[in-house]
Amino acid sequence: MASDITCSESLTARAPEKALDASVLDIDCAAETALISARLVEIVGRVLRRRGVVVAVSGGIDSSVCAALAARALGRERVLALLLPEHDSSKDSTRLGRLVAEHLGLDYRVEDIGPALEAIGCYRWRDEAMRRVFPAYGAGWRSKIVIAGAQGGLTYFKLVVQSPSGETREERMGAQEYFQVVAATNFKQRLRKTLEYFHADRLNYAVTGTPNRLEYDQGFFVKNGDGSADVKPIAHLYKTQVYALARHLGLPAEICSARPTTDTYSLPQGQDEFYFGLPYDKMDLALWALNHELSAEALAGAIGVTPAQAERAYADIRSKRRATTYLHLAPQLVAPL
Repeated sequence: MASDITCSESLTARAPEKALDASVLDIDCAAETALISARLVEIVGRVLRRRGVVVAVSGGIDSSVCAALAARALGRERVLALLLPEHDSSKDSTRLGRLVAEHLGLDYRVEDIGPALEAIGCYRWRDEAMRRVFPAYGAGWRSKIVIAGAQGGLTYFKLVVQSPSGETREERMGAQEYFQVVAATNFKQRLRKTLEYFHADRLNYAVTGTPNRLEYDQGFFVKNGDGSADVKPIAHLYKTQVYALARHLGLPAEICSARPTTDTYSLPQGQDEFYFGLPYDKMDLALWALNHELSAEALAGAIGVTPAQAERAYADIRSKRRATTYLHLAPQLVAPL
């Protein structure tokens, strides 16, 4: 569920270390909206020289807020919303995407990318790897990947499957199987981005990226997939702050209270199950505290863990920054131009 944090009157108020709590993430939502809107007008019109923007709307909080900010900045007639479901998408994602687009009065298109993913082998490659873990895995089965050991030792991943009869099983994944499943599912984000750029090209629009600060900092995106964009309006905002903006912008209550999910696997999967070691509100505080050089003891008291667990949260943030540096890099040249 979304945090109950509300907007404050100040963008700069910060609590001292001894009183670290969620209030350090409070923002002046009206001022932030005005700032982002002004920058979107400048970036899209004057820097990129485009007529509008395309936003892939998943029904999640981040894409919904980006669509609302774009509509406010550029006018709803200059925003195209794309709903891009596939075979594993939750039915709610399309329903909520429509809800957001219609609530904002946006032109939108629904493009089912499932057949294209089938044709390029997305599901075949994924299922082949999963059958190496569970040989019976096949048609009618559901699955997801969950992180394990993140707060108490070596991090690894488990494959959780559910048979057509409803039996659920889980098993630790080998590195080869994990990489193949992730590589196959990354097709989904890359194909979505291909469609976004097609529509952007035909309309002379820019493509909007939707990561928040936590996702951007920690590399929770696919290179040349959802990590590719012309403008990223909320990459400087913690997820908690994105929820606050959603309420300020008047988005539907169902959007404002939605739990963050990956919507990548056929079984429901929270972001904290797959990638982050803590729920987003605690991860936000951990990232903020590390960025402001607060001690592990201060963080521990704020999020209700031991100092050792807080130190491991810091170590995990640093580790992900190192491991995902590749995702942020531009193409490397062997000689200067």
